[in-house]
Amino acid sequence: MRHTILLSLSLIVTSLMAVDVSSHDIDVTGVARVFMDELDDNQYQLSIVDRQVPPLFNIERILPERCEGLAPGNFSYRFQCHPGLNADDVISFPWGLEGVVLIAHWNDGSDVSGYFPGDGTIIEVPMADLKAGAASLSSLAARYLELGAEHILFGIDHLLFVLGLLLLLQGFWKLVKTITAFTIAHSITLACAVLGIFPVPNAPIEVLIALSIAFLAREIIVGQRGQTTLVHSKPWIVAFVFGLVHGFGFAGALGELGLNDADIPLALLFFNLGVEAGQIAFIASLILINFIFSKVLSTLLSSNQLASNQLPSIQMSSIQRGLAYGLGGIATYWFIQRLPLLFIV
Repeated sequence: MRHTILLSLSLIVTSLMAVDVSSHDIDVTGVARVFMDELDDNQYQLSIVDRQVPPLFNIERILPERCEGLAPGNFSYRFQCHPGLNADDVISFPWGLEGVVLIAHWNDGSDVSGYFPGDGTIIEVPMADLKAGAASLSSLAARYLELGAEHILFGIDHLLFVLGLLLLLQGFWKLVKTITAFTIAHSITLACAVLGIFPVPNAPIEVLIALSIAFLAREIIVGQRGQTTLVHSKPWIVAFVFGLVHGFGFAGALGELGLNDADIPLALLFFNLGVEAGQIAFIASLILINFIFSKVLSTLLSSNQLASNQLPSIQMSSIQRGLAYGLGGIATYWFIQRLPLLFIV
């Protein structure tokens, strides 16, 4: 019942095509960057880096009740608290943004940063996550693990590339080697981009990601025609090459957030682990769906409710070819949509 795998994949593609095909990664332009400096006498200053962020009117609304606002400056807000801020306090920004990166400079010389996602109306920043120590490190790790998982699960183009690899592959060990090569490659370029070793503009990467999916779609169709290439015999090579490209795409959600330098290695590690967790969850879901279809079909056949000659007449190759054309069509649309970004200065 090999066709059940492809029927499962067809459902996945159908659901992905129902999503806005222009959607991609977490929008880093919707992330505000804020600095908080601890001054003397329990006074603090909030400095907003991004000018497009809505101003904070009546700053006392976002602060704990015992805090009061002071005279503001240009793109900065001052306040004081009696007693000072502690781990139980929360600052709530009334912004409908993707999230906030807040870097806190404390009087003891420590600098702690963190990413805090929003819910569409408000962004809550717990002070417990900005205090130096094991608690803040574990919080940073948890946040970036979640961010990495969200990034790939909602980065539809990355999922479609993985789906294309699965359609191209035959055999368990080829699957293991190919996914491993993809993982190693995107981990390398993700680290290089985030650490500033080899930064790459975002627009060319987005175009190349679309082309990588179109290339896989072509190879699937070529293979169906009996024409095998190096991609079919050693797919981990193309997985590694395009994995390098996708790694720069992953960096788009992490490299521009403006984290404190000391926090970047831990954030990078757990963001990458989150990406891998999301990727494994996606592949596991395909296997689970295939298992369910196989069980249902076996039950129907064994109970004589469905005779073998009543199986769908559509050949497995036709289903695979249809999926490949679907992937190629989506990738071509993305390519055309993203191409003009190359010429925007």
